[in-house]
Amino acid sequence: MTVSTTRETMPDVQSRVDTRQVSIQKVGVRRVRYPFNIKVGAQAQPTVANWEMTVFLPAEEKGTHMSRFIALLEQYRAQPVDLNSYCQMATEMLTLLDAEQGEIQAQFPIFINKAAPVSKVESLLDYQVRWLVQANNQQSQPIQLLKVEVTVPVTSLCPCSKEISDYGAHNQRSHVIVALNLNVNELNQFDLSAIITSIEERASSQLWGLLKRADEKYVTEHAYDNPKFVEDLVRDVAVYLNELDSIHSYRVEAENFESIHNHSAYAVVDSVSQ
Repeated sequence: MTVSTTRETMPDVQSRVDTRQVSIQKVGVRRVRYPFNIKVGAQAQPTVANWEMTVFLPAEEKGTHMSRFIALLEQYRAQPVDLNSYCQMATEMLTLLDAEQGEIQAQFPIFINKAAPVSKVESLLDYQVRWLVQANNQQSQPIQLLKVEVTVPVTSLCPCSKEISDYGAHNQRSHVIVALNLNVNELNQFDLSAIITSIEERASSQLWGLLKRADEKYVTEHAYDNPKFVEDLVRDVAVYLNELDSIHSYRVEAENFESIHNHSAYAVVDSVSQ
């Protein structure tokens, strides 16, 4: 006997009415590992993201259709995605799920090819990135929030250590984390690669994946000539971000993984609190 599995014969339980009168602010899928192509500048590169996709569920609706989130990821998997198409993806999600509002988050690594400062040998360096978009079904302003977060690893050298020591100074690897709330109408002016480079230039030294001995000498001496407290890092980056029209507001964090302590030095600048 053949069993029919058409939409006409299969019950759609999620579409039934719920009588408890409790709305759900976020319902969907999270910790979904799925590949996609990310556009970094003019180039597209494949990556794998950790996705979280949710929508608002009204009190009278029993459930959402979870499989449609994955169908949307599959739809976008093969095409290069920039911030404009990422926003489009969020608005399509609302249509697909028949939802009033929703949110998509994607966390993923990107890789930038860098030439060493002296030998010019090339290698890749990875950066952790997070994209977050909140959308609603209002035609006048469908995107409520668009946020880009990136972690930039750098070197910092302690000015105090340099000042009080007869020779040498302690230095360490540091993370500068910037969370940027973007102006949706200025996305054509936003360049993540340029922002990463500018952050690196404001540290004692930037990092490279591959260095020859001449490069190591350069990095060591360059860091010594450019000592930076954790306070200097966040302030210098904040001054730079203040000049960018594509950024509505930001939060800058710097954490120095101290080489002479068993703790980190840490600082934050939040433009909203200024």
